[in-house]
Amino acid sequence: MTTVADVMTRDVRTMKPDDSVVDAARCMDELNVGVIPVCEGDRLVGMVTDRDIVVRGLAQKGGVQDMKLADVMSGHVRCAREDDDIDQVLDEMAEAQIRRLPVVDGNQRLVGIVTLGDIAAKNPAGDEVDVAMSLGDISSPAEPDRSGSGSGRSQSQSQSHGKTRTPH
Repeated sequence: MTTVADVMTRDVRTMKPDDSVVDAARCMDELNVGVIPVCEGDRLVGMVTDRDIVVRGLAQKGGVQDMKLADVMSGHVRCAREDDDIDQVLDEMAEAQIRRLPVVDGNQRLVGIVTLGDIAAKNPAGDEVDVAMSLGDISSPAEPDRSGSGSGRSQSQSQSHGKTRTPH
């Protein structure tokens, strides 16, 4: 059994909720990443993506220069644990249509991040089909958010759209 600990990335750069959106965008550009975990100390409190910054940040009526990560980040994010089985994590990622999960310990302390790229690059060759199927499920078009609320939608509120996977 391959676990999250076998494939995850450790020593992930984090930011604080009161850090600026502009600083987060600069950090993402510098690291060539699309997501930054948001922590208070070492405790995960949210995630911010490049999409959060663009869509939520620009959709609000304020100036992006003064905007904080707390204004645009997703709270209540789905997480993985180091001892989670990769196949179960892939199923969860496909169901929620997400490409990366923060990895936390029992006290919600961030210990790393696991991405589809990590799994594809470090997983045994026999599991390539699972990664490809998960990528197909994750990449399926999402339903538009017609609730009128726009912002404040967390990754954990993502819906499954009737996708099923055949177990191997």
